[in-house]
Amino acid sequence: MENDAMNASMITAAYEPVRETRLTRLWGVATNAMRSQSVWVTIGVMLLCTLGIGWMDYITGFEVTWFVFYGVPIFLTVWWAGNRAGLFIAVLSGVVWWLANMSTTPYETQLGYAWALANRLVYLCVVVFAVTALRNKQEADAARIQMLEERRQLEKDIVSVSEHEQQRIGQDLHDGICQQLAAIGCAARVLAEDLQAQGVQAAHDASLIEGSLQQVVMEARNLARGIFPVHVDRSGLAAALADLGKMMSRLTGIPIVVNDCVDVPLDAPEVSMHLYRIAQEAVANAVKHSNATEIHVAMKLEDEMLELRVEDNGKGMPPTSRTRSEGMGLRTMHYRAQALKAVLAIDPRPQGGTLVSCRVQLKDLKELKNLNEHEEN
Repeated sequence: MENDAMNASMITAAYEPVRETRLTRLWGVATNAMRSQSVWVTIGVMLLCTLGIGWMDYITGFEVTWFVFYGVPIFLTVWWAGNRAGLFIAVLSGVVWWLANMSTTPYETQLGYAWALANRLVYLCVVVFAVTALRNKQEADAARIQMLEERRQLEKDIVSVSEHEQQRIGQDLHDGICQQLAAIGCAARVLAEDLQAQGVQAAHDASLIEGSLQQVVMEARNLARGIFPVHVDRSGLAAALADLGKMMSRLTGIPIVVNDCVDVPLDAPEVSMHLYRIAQEAVANAVKHSNATEIHVAMKLEDEMLELRVEDNGKGMPPTSRTRSEGMGLRTMHYRAQALKAVLAIDPRPQGGTLVSCRVQLKDLKELKNLNEHEEN
């Protein structure tokens, strides 16, 4: 499902909203109003239009033709009431044209005039089928765009639920298991002190158990902090990245240097979370796949452009991994970058290793914040 949602987000990018003009708004209102009416109401209105065109055709004579204007009520009828109603108006337009020009026609025989009528009826029917095809395409495009919008909202909901579950698990881990392990550690310390006071040789073993429990508590708290980084809020992204570097360094033994991280005030918590998760995934990939001995994390702000960089001195990524985002982590990174309207690049470093860069304009982050607030309201 996530793969489909990712594809939907990439396709939807081609359907950026077009700025509505007053004319398009009026056309949309008129279309909705007429399609909500009975088919016979539309036919009646278009019949009056056809008769009006026929009257102008009659008073101007055969030399000043109004034939092309008969296509207007046909177009509107097909668009608003369907092709059957359009065919009815097309045949009616032919009859009106026949009657309007009968007294001034240059044809010497009725057969020639009938042949002219037949040609014009073919033209009018072609108009009906052309407008029908155009209407079907417009309806198909509208349905496709609606489907892609729904899928975009679905992928947003998937990530939102995932974040909520990670926060819940991290909070439960910190407030539940960590506290219980800490309590067991205290009990082990009391037991060790009692055994030591009694001169029992097992006191040393109890002290070792206490030390092991303290180590487990520390690792569990680090894990909880990684799942649910409580610092990631309006102005805590830099601090959260620093904690990420310290935690991963302790867990992996690989030096992870976090420097040049500007403290940018980001009003939307989801923006900070997206950037944090991108950095977290990039660091995890470097640890697992690159055999790096050092990883650097930086976040810089230049000319209203915020750039997050994670680079390592490892063996780099295979070309297939850079060109085809096969891993779940890479696909998630690309989705998060797209949600921020950011540019995510994964490139080899000239001196060896991999550079992950995520660049985003602050104005885009402000627009994203306003859009999210509008959707919530």
